[in-house]
Amino acid sequence: MADVDSDSPHPQFVVEDPYPDWASARAEASVSELEFFGRTSYQVSSFENVEAALRDSETFSSSINLETMGPYMGQVLLAKNGDEHTRYRNLVSTAFRASRLEHWKTELIEPTIHNLLDAIACEGRADLVADVTRQYPVQIIAGIMGVPLEDHATFHEWAEQINTGPLDPEKGVAASRAMREYLTPIVEDRRLEPRDDLISDIVHAEIDGRRLDDEHIYGFLRLLMPAGAETTFRVMGSCLFALLSKPSVLQRVVAERELVPEAIEETLRWETSVTMVSRVLTRETSLGGVEMSKGAPVMLLTGSANRDEARHDRPEEWDIDRADKSHLAFGWGRHLCLGMHLARMELEIGINAILDRLPDLELDPAAPTPGIRGYAFRGPDSLQVRFRPAAT
Repeated sequence: MADVDSDSPHPQFVVEDPYPDWASARAEASVSELEFFGRTSYQVSSFENVEAALRDSETFSSSINLETMGPYMGQVLLAKNGDEHTRYRNLVSTAFRASRLEHWKTELIEPTIHNLLDAIACEGRADLVADVTRQYPVQIIAGIMGVPLEDHATFHEWAEQINTGPLDPEKGVAASRAMREYLTPIVEDRRLEPRDDLISDIVHAEIDGRRLDDEHIYGFLRLLMPAGAETTFRVMGSCLFALLSKPSVLQRVVAERELVPEAIEETLRWETSVTMVSRVLTRETSLGGVEMSKGAPVMLLTGSANRDEARHDRPEEWDIDRADKSHLAFGWGRHLCLGMHLARMELEIGINAILDRLPDLELDPAAPTPGIRGYAFRGPDSLQVRFRPAAT
């Protein structure tokens, strides 16, 4: 059994390393039936079967997300299916098209990472999680949405509490309420005076000739902050951890920057930040030779699928030279992550900037050895490093 943090109020969800258990699950049965909170459920752990379920959105419905995340996010895109999902997805897709990404690159992403690095470059030591990765993506999504950047720390806290709402409902509901109260005057301002930001786009968007109601507006906004910030900061931390743990590879990447995207893709396969996706069966079906009953929840273990021995050799190793880095970190099918191109851009720009601005970067030998932990959400809690300080 994976090591568990016994001080957690939800110890079954806070583990150091769930991968050995998932490897055992794949070896025994890639699809297994289990009881979860007194309800017959299924767990899917192999790449082939997780991918098949993600492709079949009619049978494996995302509507269960309204049950699990609705109390904290409200009306969310994650819970919609079919043509309704397509219509609502198209509302926000324009914010992530290529021309907009180029705009965000120069106007927001590059200035944000360099502002963060300005604060530490002369110090010679830093915690890359606290000082950079935890702040960087949340500031970017705040800028895209059009909320004040100085409030990014508050948004980050709300996003974490909303994301983990099912584990701590009281905090999740309180964060959801606080975020809505904060956003209300901004939304009302954008109704009267639209600006060049995502909140204005959503407030004035129309579905079938009608504007969105408030529940859908605030549902979108509660989803975008966690989805746009929480996942990217964890992947960035895991990628830096992998590079710092292999100094010879780090030296190669510093010298050959075309390897940065390779490092990112291998990290997405090796340590995806969100390791599982929830679905519910709309009808009886069979997957992996297992008969599955209508109405049952299904947990698709994307983290396990990405380390499937049937898909990858030595899947537990982080290998920048791996030829096949295919993964399900951004999902698949109809619900493929809308912000994946933005995430990749943030990661590439951010890691390159760190390598440029923090020369001779290495783990701080005086600090505790870092590690990646978590169950549903994974990443390092701290990355204490030292480097050659910039001249003051």
